[in-house]
Amino acid sequence: MDLNTVQQIERAIEALTPEQLDEQYLQPSDIQLKAAIDAGRFDERIARAVADHKVGRTEPL
Repeated sequence: MDLNTVQQIERAIEALTPEQLDEQYLQPSDIQLKAAIDAGRFDERIARAVADHKVGRTEPL
């Protein structure tokens, strides 16, 4: 690969949007987690954690 090709590839990568980068570099576990979040599978747990925190049932790390 010559220097021009490398530079073209670098420019093309720099031109990608954050969304395009996310799609390109997601690992299978990332894809599964994103699907679970998008499907709302964590909503109840998040709400419960926030409620617990609001009433003082949490501790600082």
